[in-house]
Amino acid sequence: MPGPIETMIVMGTRPEVTKLGPVALELRSHPEQFRVTLVGTGQHREMIPQHLTLFRLKLDHDLRVMKLRQSLADIAARTLQRMEALLQQTHPHILLVEGDTNAVFAAGLAAFYQRVPVAHVEAGLRSGDIYDPFPEEMNRRLVSPLTSIHLAPTVKAKKNLLRENVPPDHIYVTGNTAIDGLLFAASRESRMPSHAARGQRLILVTAHRRESWGEGIRQICLALADLAARFPDVVIVYAVHPNPLVRGIAEEVLSDKERIHLVPPPDYADFVGLMKRSYLILTDSGGIQEEAPSLGKPVLVMRRTTERTEGVEAGCAELVGVDRKTIVARASRLLTDRRRYAAMARRRNPYGDGRAAARIRRALAHHFGLSRRRPADFVADRGAVRKG
Repeated sequence: MPGPIETMIVMGTRPEVTKLGPVALELRSHPEQFRVTLVGTGQHREMIPQHLTLFRLKLDHDLRVMKLRQSLADIAARTLQRMEALLQQTHPHILLVEGDTNAVFAAGLAAFYQRVPVAHVEAGLRSGDIYDPFPEEMNRRLVSPLTSIHLAPTVKAKKNLLRENVPPDHIYVTGNTAIDGLLFAASRESRMPSHAARGQRLILVTAHRRESWGEGIRQICLALADLAARFPDVVIVYAVHPNPLVRGIAEEVLSDKERIHLVPPPDYADFVGLMKRSYLILTDSGGIQEEAPSLGKPVLVMRRTTERTEGVEAGCAELVGVDRKTIVARASRLLTDRRRYAAMARRRNPYGDGRAAARIRRALAHHFGLSRRRPADFVADRGAVRKG
């Protein structure tokens, strides 16, 4: 292919920025091969700018798809229409998307309609339940048939794609770019107070998933109150999603509880600083499941299912659901059993080694004929080394 590969990268949420930021930087460091355009959908409008700033990136186009009280169908339809118009104007060689948001599927479909090949970062994750997580599981399943270059984070993700009859030569195992972003942010100084004094143990919490709205979030919050009451040396910091359906319950249940701090979502570097200072992490976030093992932090996953089973199988994460008693019991065990805690904290991270973005660059170059040598697959037991 003569000239650089015109690469359009679509991102709309905070996790997409933290996972695609390293890829954008890597591609732009090779201008003879790639010319990068960054497109934002505007889904996490309040949080996106600070995360872009971390990587010193700016959007070239903003689709501004979000409106008050819109449905998932509204988001998908508006993204599809505005992406189609942008692709008609720009004609990139490749559209790069990441993960499983509505924007991933809608942008992929728009690219298909315009005959633009799709590269899917974090391809091949599967929970086995199309309604959990909702709508993410279906989004990632739907975008796979539209994808030309499947950038799978792990060998297990590759096997999922092979079972769905994706051609093997279209799949590259890269490791997860979440670890690239994590290590980049961990090298920056955090300004976020930990809220924990000397001798206190910090539990860091995130919980916001759609399938947990209502009773699930309430159960999680009640479990946090129980843990704070049971362990006088524990301080809990809950980074509360701004969605009123999450924030309202958190404030109702926890706002008056001693040693529980409800904070707005910090910028990414500050959040990584909190992860580094934490003793234990409770989360329903996919990205944090991938990141925490690189910092040696055990993770309790407050979901009924997870598509990131590698961490559970490796022993650095545990799936605990959203039942109050179960969360309290599993967290209490880690807070009282030092041997159990140490066993989880010392496990090798199966998700990445901080070099996924470079593998993605080499995969794209190979696919477009700029390199004859196919990049080697990331293999966790050889390539992933715990940091921190």
